[in-house]
Amino acid sequence: QVHLVESGGDSVQPGGSLTLFCAASGDSASGYCLAWSRQAPGKEREGVAVISPGGYTYYDDSVKGRFTISRNYGENTLTLQMNDLKPDDTGVYHCAADRECGGRWPPVVADVVRYGSWGQGTQVTVSS
Repeated sequence: QVHLVESGGDSVQPGGSLTLFCAASGDSASGYCLAWSRQAPGKEREGVAVISPGGYTYYDDSVKGRFTISRNYGENTLTLQMNDLKPDDTGVYHCAADRECGGRWPPVVADVVRYGSWGQGTQVTVSS
């Protein structure tokens, strides 16, 4: 079992940048798919980005070209670099881990909502 703790959420203006961090403990996360999801007010949780155990990355169309997911195997950490932020990016961001990568290969970003381990979330607000 992997225990996940997020940090880095903040309030930023449209067009700004923010970096989210997720620290994993317990089992080594090296064999897991790691991912970020977000939940906007009044909406369902949705997958944002996935990184496979081998380092391949997958993104929701809404963030392609703006967000970058990365992982550090030695430090057991996950990062989400977010650029050109928009008001629609507002929400609670959770990191997630799953040894089965949501059950499909290659991983599907929409399957993140079925991942087995979750952090408590960190708030991102994009507003002028």
